Amino acid sequence: MIKPSTSVPASRRRRFSWSNPSTRALLYQALLIGAVGFVVWQLVSNTLHNLSARNISTGFGFLGREAGFAIGESSVAYTPADSYGRAIWVGLLNTLRVSVIGIVLATLLGTLIGIARLSGNWLVSRVAAAYVEVMRNVPLLLQLFFWYAIITENMPGPRQALEPLPGVFLSNRGLKLPSLQGDAIDWILGGLAAAIVLVLAMAHWARRRQAETGRIFPLGSVAAALLLALPLAGWMAGGAALELDMPRLDGFNFVGGITVSPEFFALLLGLVMYTSAFVAEVVRSGIRAVGRGQWEAADALGLPRARVLRLVILPQALRVIVPPMTSQYLNITKNSSLAVAIGYPDLVSVVNTTLNQTGQAIEGILIIMAAYLTVSLSISVFMNWYNRRIALVER
Repeated sequence: MIKPSTSVPASRRRRFSWSNPSTRALLYQALLIGAVGFVVWQLVSNTLHNLSARNISTGFGFLGREAGFAIGESSVAYTPADSYGRAIWVGLLNTLRVSVIGIVLATLLGTLIGIARLSGNWLVSRVAAAYVEVMRNVPLLLQLFFWYAIITENMPGPRQALEPLPGVFLSNRGLKLPSLQGDAIDWILGGLAAAIVLVLAMAHWARRRQAETGRIFPLGSVAAALLLALPLAGWMAGGAALELDMPRLDGFNFVGGITVSPEFFALLLGLVMYTSAFVAEVVRSGIRAVGRGQWEAADALGLPRARVLRLVILPQALRVIVPPMTSQYLNITKNSSLAVAIGYPDLVSVVNTTLNQTGQAIEGILIIMAAYLTVSLSISVFMNWYNRRIALVER
């Protein structure tokens, strides 16, 4: 009779053995986490001890105190009587405003320049290449100083302001534009937002419908009708109370309309022109990655060159373009912190004023780090989600 073996299998005996790579990996990771935790504990404890020794208060209680300083530009209501927390929120919104607008404009301009670099026209391709090389190799900070000096020192005063279009004035006080005034503004914006959501949902439905049935839905005409009809319905629901406020010269400055400050204009211009050069190279490399056979097959069908690029090449190039484009979007957001050099009240500028008044330097730096980290991770999450949506799915 054969007795059953009571010995432990060799695989189980070696599971927690030093010769097992998994065991060594777990041990090394535990040691690394312990070392990092020890370093962080040392830094925090030493910092708190030094602050206590110098009678410097810590914590974020200062955020509720009155700020006492003005901010030149604000997307929301703000007065010096508001709290430091409100002031920091205004600075964050200013950063997000220039970043979002910069991302959109840099994407459009960079795409056009990237396509121009591949043009068969010798002059167009060489001008685009020169633009890319100049903008990429001149530091962004110098470009910001250049554009700010051009706007504030070389532009005429309000009385001699340039008027490229009726009601649009460009001077050393910034750019003046007409604005809409009235109680129906909120209704119109609500109708526009609803129209955009409906168009996006309808585009998704139209793609699925075409894939299943082969029938093409007239999305363009329907989208145009929605974008026109819903804001018009909002205007009527708001009592049709809407008027155009045109800027006009009154004394030594303009009144009415909306103002794009020289600081915001110079910062936006510098960020867009600098980042668009990198975006152009990303777009050019993405188009180059598409096989030549795709061009030849589309040409064989008799499609116009512009339609081939829009319907055949760019959709395939997106799979190559999106990952490096994420880095450019992150760069334009983080590079906006250079606004402090030309006086634009972004997050860094407002927090610098706050910590100079309160002495809460560590807390201020932590706020800046947390804000940029949150924005950057949000951009990364969105771009990664979009990259997964356009990725090829093997059947």
